[in-house]
Amino acid sequence: MNEPSSYSESSFLEVTRGQLDNIFRLKYGSPATGWGPRMRWHAGHFNPDDHYEALVERLVESGCRWLDVGCGRNVFPSNERLAKVLADRCGLLVGVDPDPTVMENPFVHRKVKAPLEDLESEEPFDLVTLRMVAEHVQNPAKFTQSLARCTARGGRVVVYTVNRFSPVPLITSAVPFALHHRAKRILWESESKDTFPTYFRMNTRRRLRKIFESASFSEVFFAHLDDCRTTGGFRLLQRLELGLWRTLRTLRMRYPENCLLGVYRKS
Repeated sequence: MNEPSSYSESSFLEVTRGQLDNIFRLKYGSPATGWGPRMRWHAGHFNPDDHYEALVERLVESGCRWLDVGCGRNVFPSNERLAKVLADRCGLLVGVDPDPTVMENPFVHRKVKAPLEDLESEEPFDLVTLRMVAEHVQNPAKFTQSLARCTARGGRVVVYTVNRFSPVPLITSAVPFALHHRAKRILWESESKDTFPTYFRMNTRRRLRKIFESASFSEVFFAHLDDCRTTGGFRLLQRLELGLWRTLRTLRMRYPENCLLGVYRKS
């Protein structure tokens, strides 16, 4: 069988509006429950999680071997219904994370409380996912070499992470780590055990491509995902932010707060 060209694979991996609609309805119902989802729906905005989940849903094939790196307590924290569907669809789902929260994950078939570098597996994986993990990696070269060891030839690695030069990561870099959880608790009601140190050493497209190419991967898909979640807990601010997002979109300008979504194929 001929290997797909980078162009054809990129087109295949491009998430459609219909796929986003399906993910949205699975999470929030139809009509959507909650003022936040309803407001985003009317504005035509899908948050980065929606895009990531829609992409992974396409890549999890029946019987495939799937490794979720840094999975913590949940495969998709905002979409447990999809996590169950995909966990049932794949042949094997392994969750690896050095943090003890991995032992609370109800969806992975095998839980490994260890760094990726220490993972042992008899067979490589067809799909590897990294949801909000790249920003926490201290040694990118060693990390991607471990990914190469775990990924089957022709297998894909999906990286979903923050953009190093978006406003929130820039502020995060300037604020002491001890204050990170306080901000996350106010904005997103997160728990302290879900807050980890950030390094941002593989958080631009250029950096990701260079690191993965050095580990025998090629970029086959990439997207910047507009992110309006910072004000998601405040109704008026969310309405204003979505209005700004729509204005910039009309002007064909990239929204300043955005996430990165890349797919890398093992040679």
